[in-house]
Amino acid sequence: MYPGHHAQTSPDKAAAISARTGEVVTYAELDARSNRLAQLLWSEGLRRGDHIAVFLENHLRYFEVAWAAYRSGLYLTTVNRYLTAPEARYIVDDCGAQVLVSSRALHEVAAELPERAPGCRRFMVVDGPPAGASDRFESYEAALDEHAPEPLEEEPLGELMLYSSGTTGRPKGITRPLSRQPVSRGLAMNGVLKALFHVDADSVYLSPAPLYHSAPIGFCTSIQSIGGTVVMMEAFDALEALHALEKYAITHSQWVPTMFSRMLKLPEEERAGFDLSAHRVAIHAAAPCPRKVKEQMFEWWGPILHEYYGGTELNGLTYVGPEEWLAHPGTVGRAVMGTIRICDEDGAELPTGDPGIVYFERDKTPFQYHKDPEKTRSAQHPKHPAWTALGDVGYVDDEGFLYLTDRASFMIISGGVNIYPQEIENELIMHPKVEDVAVIGVPHPEFGEEVKAIVQPVAGVNADEALAEELIAYARERLAAYKCPRSIDFEPELPRLPTGKLYKRLLKDRYWGRGDSKIVQE
Repeated sequence: MYPGHHAQTSPDKAAAISARTGEVVTYAELDARSNRLAQLLWSEGLRRGDHIAVFLENHLRYFEVAWAAYRSGLYLTTVNRYLTAPEARYIVDDCGAQVLVSSRALHEVAAELPERAPGCRRFMVVDGPPAGASDRFESYEAALDEHAPEPLEEEPLGELMLYSSGTTGRPKGITRPLSRQPVSRGLAMNGVLKALFHVDADSVYLSPAPLYHSAPIGFCTSIQSIGGTVVMMEAFDALEALHALEKYAITHSQWVPTMFSRMLKLPEEERAGFDLSAHRVAIHAAAPCPRKVKEQMFEWWGPILHEYYGGTELNGLTYVGPEEWLAHPGTVGRAVMGTIRICDEDGAELPTGDPGIVYFERDKTPFQYHKDPEKTRSAQHPKHPAWTALGDVGYVDDEGFLYLTDRASFMIISGGVNIYPQEIENELIMHPKVEDVAVIGVPHPEFGEEVKAIVQPVAGVNADEALAEELIAYARERLAAYKCPRSIDFEPELPRLPTGKLYKRLLKDRYWGRGDSKIVQE
C-alpha cells in the first residue's frame, strides 16, 4: 500500500502532523501534492533510475518530495541541512540530482548551489525564494500548481540513495538496486515494521530526529505506506518530546541513546506526570546505548524498548525485544537479516565470545558505494565478497546474540592492551554532572596511547580540576585501572549531530596534530 490507496480509503486521516504547531497533512493532501511533483519531474524528462535531492529542515513538505520520488522510480538523496555550501554542493553534484527542493530557511546555503552543481536543472524553494534571490530559484508551491494532482500512468517504485557519514575525506553515496515492483506494493521496510514492531494503520509514530538521516526518513515513509500517522518534531527537545508523547497519544517512537540520556537528566518533577499509557513501542538504534541508561529507561517506561543494529547499507540487521534484552543485557540482538560472522583483521573467523570485526553474510553484496569501487571492496571480507562490514567490533555469545564493543577505528592500544572507549563512556555518562562524554586515545611516549576523557558538563556545573578528579575517582570505582582515564578535558559542547552521531575523529585529531579534519556529512 501507499498514499494513493489511503487517499481513497481514508482521505481525511492525518498522514503527518507537526508536533510543534499541530499542522496536519492528510492522506488526500499527501497524495495530491506528491502526484503534482511526480508530474513535474516527468515533464522535466526524469525517468526510472534518475536522481533528485532534497535539502530541507524538518518540514511537512519533506514527505511529499519523498513520495514523489518513490512513485516515479527515482533515487532520492536527502542532504544534511547543517552542511556548508561546498559540502552540500558536493552531495548534490555527486549524486547526479537533476532537481533540488530546498527552503527559504536554508536559502543562504542553497543560493550557492546552482553554480556548484551544474547538472541540476531546477531549484525549487518551499515557502518561496526570498526577495532578491537569483532567478534560478522558483517557488515550489507555484511550480506544483502547474501540474495535475493525478498519478503517472506507470508508478515504478523508487529508492533512497543516502550518503555515508564522514569526518575526514568525502562521504559516499550508498546505492541499492531498484525494485521491479510498482509503488502500490508498498515499501520494502513495511514487512520489518509489521513483524518486529507491530506497526499497523492505527499506529501513531513520533519522529524526533532529522529527516535527512536514513532511519527517520525510512521509518516515517514506511509508516505512511502502511497507513499510520507520523508526528514530526522540528528538532529534538527532551521536554517537548514528552509533551508530544502525551498530546498525540503516540503508540510508536524511535530514539537515539543521547535522547534517552537527556530525558533522564531532566529534573524528576519535569519528567514525571506525563500520561504515556498509549506508548507501546519505543525503538532505538544509531549508536550503542549504555546498559545503565537503558535499564533506567525500562524502569521509567516499562518493557517497551526495542533495539536494532544495522547501517544505511542494509547489509544486515539484528533485533532484540524487551524481554530478550532483559535476559541478555547489553546485546543488540540476533540476526534477522543476514548471518553474523566475527573475524580478525586477516579475515579468519573467531570463536564464540571473542571480539572481532562484525561482518554480515548475504547471498550477494546488497549495496555499492557510488563511484567508488575501492571503498565498496574495502567493506567486503578478504575472501568472501558477500560478507560485508561497517567497521564495528563485537562478539557473539553461544545463543547468537551480538554485543558491540566499539568502532574498530576508535579502539585504544595502550602498552599492547586493547581498550574499548565505549565501555568507559558508558560508565561516565551515568555521573549526574556529565551531559555528554567522549573517550579517546592520545599520544603517550612509552605506551603509545593513553586514555583521555573529554566531558561536556551539565549546565551550571563548574568544569574545573575538582570535577576532573571526581570523575577519575568515579571511573576507578567502576573500571579496571588500565581502562580509567589518565586525564579529563572539558568542552562546552561535543560535536554531536541530532542523529546521535558523535564526531570523535574531530576530537582525536586535535591531540594527534591533525587539525584540518572536519565534518563532511552525516
